[in-house]
Amino acid sequence: KKSSYIDLFAGCGGLSLGLHNSGMWEGKFAIEKSPDAFETLEYNLIKNKPHFDWPSWLPQSAHDINEIIEKYPEQLQKLRGSIDMVAGGPPCQGFSTAGRRVENDNRNRLIGSYIEFIRLVQPKIIFFENVKGFTQKFDKNKVKGRIYSKYVENALRRKNSRLNSLGYEVSGHLVDFSEFGVPQKRTRFILVGVRKDLAQSIIPQQFFSNIESNKQDFLINKGIGITNSLEDAISDLLRKKDTVSPDTKSFKAGLYNNPESNYQLLLKGDIKSNIPDSHRFAKHNPDTILKFKYILKEAEKNKTLSAEIKERFNLKKRTIIPLSGKTPTPTITTLPDDYIHYCEPRIFTVREYARIQSFNDWYEFQGKYTTGGKRRTQEVPRYSQIGNAIPPLFGEQTGIAINQLLL
Repeated sequence: KKSSYIDLFAGCGGLSLGLHNSGMWEGKFAIEKSPDAFETLEYNLIKNKPHFDWPSWLPQSAHDINEIIEKYPEQLQKLRGSIDMVAGGPPCQGFSTAGRRVENDNRNRLIGSYIEFIRLVQPKIIFFENVKGFTQKFDKNKVKGRIYSKYVENALRRKNSRLNSLGYEVSGHLVDFSEFGVPQKRTRFILVGVRKDLAQSIIPQQFFSNIESNKQDFLINKGIGITNSLEDAISDLLRKKDTVSPDTKSFKAGLYNNPESNYQLLLKGDIKSNIPDSHRFAKHNPDTILKFKYILKEAEKNKTLSAEIKERFNLKKRTIIPLSGKTPTPTITTLPDDYIHYCEPRIFTVREYARIQSFNDWYEFQGKYTTGGKRRTQEVPRYSQIGNAIPPLFGEQTGIAINQLLL
């Protein structure tokens, strides 16, 4: 029997894909507000793979967590005793050090919704993920705010008599995913909680011991190293040949080249098509291509451009980073023009983004490629879906380590 879980703030399904790949978990349902991101999750893990045992009382569509709490509190409480894990973390933009870090960002209030959901369902185990900034005070604001990781830990520990909630024993740490096979320096706050009536037999801190002690054998069995470089991830996707993009005829798309690493073999799997999904190239104008060629030749890799280079090309954008192929990338964002490809004068394709995040090549992304202006507050295009995701390779290791706690 597979362990059961609910994926909150599921995005396009990175964590769910990892749990699916572990072979140990079955989803009950997933909650994701964005129709764009939910469409990708639904296409791959509901229609393509029967990973979720979706309940009849919940429409199979995009939902806001507050809508679920308000409409279905009785159904959520009836799940008590049948859910092994609730996984996922609220949107990170309000906490991220890459952004403005505004404490009164409405998205930060979803922490309260998350805690309310946990108290209603009372799973055995909680797996919570958020950005590194979640552990830091809002020092740049006029009034120095709370450290939200401590707030969540304290709130989860407390009993709640109204909901007959016992509370949770919790343990939280910062984890760098590049130390677990992901070709990206991506440090995230991970919190694991165990319901207090189970805490004598299940110790939350043991999760971090498990995932550390498991990783070498896990990655050896996958045929890949503990550390993988950008070149390991995407060198078989270089633009040696191109064709018409299958889903947007006015663009060119790349073809597969021969795999050059075990990481590429792992993620490509047994795909027979010679056209990777979502491997559509941006239409750069000639001046942009010349600019990128200069930057790739002259600029320091994995560092944002110097003031001199920005002045030379009159660049106002804060973050433009030419990447090295020999190391894991810095944390990828939702903005594809933050980075320049390590050896070609262009930005990454969606498929290359997905490889960096460790999505299997069979996982196909739905919706627009990009968006802009005011639509960025409503739409979650393919690049954003990937940039917001938990890397599936880490999610798979999470599934194994938490399953060990339940045995």
